[in-house]
Amino acid sequence: MLDKLLAKVVGTQNDRELKRLRPIVAEVNAFEAAIQALPDDQLRGKTAEFRARLANGETLDDLIPEAFAVVRESGRRVLNMRHFDVQLIGGATLHKGKIAEMKTGEGKTLVATLRPISTRSRQGRPCRHRERLSRAPRLRVDGQDLPFPRMTVGVIQHELNDAERQVAYGSDITYGTNNEFGFDYLRDNMKFELAHYVQRGHHFAIVDEVDSILIDEARTPLIISGPAEESTDLYYEVDRIIRV
Repeated sequence: MLDKLLAKVVGTQNDRELKRLRPIVAEVNAFEAAIQALPDDQLRGKTAEFRARLANGETLDDLIPEAFAVVRESGRRVLNMRHFDVQLIGGATLHKGKIAEMKTGEGKTLVATLRPISTRSRQGRPCRHRERLSRAPRLRVDGQDLPFPRMTVGVIQHELNDAERQVAYGSDITYGTNNEFGFDYLRDNMKFELAHYVQRGHHFAIVDEVDSILIDEARTPLIISGPAEESTDLYYEVDRIIRV
């Protein structure tokens, strides 16, 4: 009873978190008109500009409002999809390393574009995205990459060989299922030379259906086996002969 009363007075933790994020949305909206006025070449150039500003001491938090506005405008021009405020809140939540629960129809697809394109990838670091429908990367429409924030996209599929996997992992953004990422990690740790590894260092991961992946499916371990050891029967036989 007391908990319900306090929730009505001061709000739930979720309410308070949303309240802290709304000013970010207001800042993004304030940039929208100026970003819309940019020609395509200047919009593409924002990636290099943001990286330079990061190198000069600005933080990701400083860049978030303008960067989100750039991604929103890119989505509008290329995909004819404009990020709604609730999607900006979801993107800001992911940027803080938290779980964003989106209702059906609220647009997780566009939310997922905000963080890798607008923030971390602007540092020139890779990220991974776990997507159930990894054969259809969500940064593409009819095979077309989202071109304005110049980012490369790779997809990990079961039938790829090691050379193809290295190319996919070398992209700015890599899509795949949790099993593919997990088994690639295990296989890499069975190799004898680092040059043969398919994975490289990853900066962060966006996990779709995170409750299923980190709770339900986590109960089943990924197991990989190497070549079977030689039979020890020979040693016992030699020992028997020597003793005779």
